[in-house]
Amino acid sequence: MRAWEYDGHGVALVERPALVPGPGQVVLDVTAAGLCHSDLTLTGRPADSHPFPLPLVLGHEVAGTVREVGGGVTGVAVGDPVVVHGPWGCGECRRCRAGEENLCPRAARERIFPVGLGADGGLAEQVLVPSSRHLVRADGIAPEQAAPLTDAGLTAFTAVRLSRDAMVEGATVVVLGIGGLGHLALQLVKHLTPARVVAFDVSAAARELAAGLGADVVLDPTVAPVAAEVRALTGEDGADVVLDFVASERTLADAVACLAPGGELSVVGVGAATVPVAVKTMPLGSTVRTPYWGSRGDLDEVLELSRRGVLSVHTNTFSLDEAHRAYELMRTGGLVGRAVVLPARESW
Repeated sequence: MRAWEYDGHGVALVERPALVPGPGQVVLDVTAAGLCHSDLTLTGRPADSHPFPLPLVLGHEVAGTVREVGGGVTGVAVGDPVVVHGPWGCGECRRCRAGEENLCPRAARERIFPVGLGADGGLAEQVLVPSSRHLVRADGIAPEQAAPLTDAGLTAFTAVRLSRDAMVEGATVVVLGIGGLGHLALQLVKHLTPARVVAFDVSAAARELAAGLGADVVLDPTVAPVAAEVRALTGEDGADVVLDFVASERTLADAVACLAPGGELSVVGVGAATVPVAVKTMPLGSTVRTPYWGSRGDLDEVLELSRRGVLSVHTNTFSLDEAHRAYELMRTGGLVGRAVVLPARESW
């Protein structure tokens, strides 16, 4: 099978042996793999300081059909359309038994890695899944939509769910960054809450997308300070919720500056910046969260929202051969929405 592999020096499309499932395991024919800025962070680290075993097949947003199952597998059958719930845990602790493998306290110390982020991923023709508990049926959803929902959709949903009680009538929600996750969070806030959405992005194309998705106010953060714009819109009160899908020094500073007392900040982006959290550095009574993927139950809800037409991923599709070009476009800011690789599609 062909797979995009990172060896600590570069990313290359290589030939690997076809996968064979062992007891309890499942092999999928990959129908779609979403690309993420986390991949760029991962491949930007050299081999001598890398946290994961190398070489590694990329791709942590995966949709596919069941190709083969190992002994003892239940819950899925050959031919089933599924997606992979990517954060893999021990399967035995309290969090894992509740379906919250994204919060497994044992995963890090036992070196249990997520698909595509330590374990071989789905940017390939096939992927090996260690247990059928990591698979969720995706009937009725096109693969190019289903794959990004497993991370971009799921993480955005978790961020919105955790702050949903604050997204009441009259509340203001600021979304910083209308990219692969931000454009989905915007849809979720608009469809699931009565709150006003104020969207910021430096890209004109991203701002156009935000307007088309129903953002109440769309602004360019390079034209006027974010905090000044938000406080002008809220009568100097500030935002009730800020969802930062960038997490740069600038966006985190903007997030804190425009947050209202008692407000909620979700740092969702994977930027390297940090924000000091203390009584005198944050608005009084504020809450800071760091959503990480979501539970299997959350993923079920995200898929159902997609089936109902509430949630739609703005996609840019590529063949397996074109994945390197997709990453380059992501690196240079040349894409709006999510890049998705379709391994069965021929190069154009």
